[in-house]
Amino acid sequence: MIFSASKKLTVTAASGIRLLRRILSGSLLTVAIALSLILLAGTAPAGASLTDDRFDGTIFALYAGNGSLVPPKVKLTDSFKRKKPALLVFYTDDSSDSKQYAIVVSQLQEFYGREADFIPVIIDSLPPEPSPELTEPSHYYEGFVPQTVILDQSGKVVFNEKGQIPFEQVDDAFRKVFDLLPREKSLPLKRRVVNELNVELSK
Repeated sequence: MIFSASKKLTVTAASGIRLLRRILSGSLLTVAIALSLILLAGTAPAGASLTDDRFDGTIFALYAGNGSLVPPKVKLTDSFKRKKPALLVFYTDDSSDSKQYAIVVSQLQEFYGREADFIPVIIDSLPPEPSPELTEPSHYYEGFVPQTVILDQSGKVVFNEKGQIPFEQVDDAFRKVFDLLPREKSLPLKRRVVNELNVELSK
């Protein structure tokens, strides 16, 4: 087939535009893949770890298998009004000690959650200065995580310890609050295993 000069120019221009589009599309795809690889190379591998101070998510749901603890169902002011004992636990989601202690707090709630208010307090939510008000959690915080405080029915502090406290030590404090028999005179509490992680930690 024979084209005139003007038709030849039109065909050549159309072919050039198609070729340019192909080159542009290929270049954009190459840039997108390169950016994706760069971003993925800088991303930490997925997977939660109890032994580091990295943020993995909400520790009570992730490590204790108990998402019901956060956010707390009641405030400390409610506990004071109802004259109900309260356990405050100060924590951060990026603390290995807090991560491991979350399991103990969850196990304690299993036994005392109906009779005492469990109030986990993430320290990022606290004001810079402690409150003078006894009904404010920041009044009891002493700059350490985890920190466990138990207030009895009258609002008096009966237990205040820092670090990973054994289940039994907090259990003893609760037994005094509720006037229960000491452990040596009662049946031992059998702790429920929530998940594989808790099996390993509670051995």
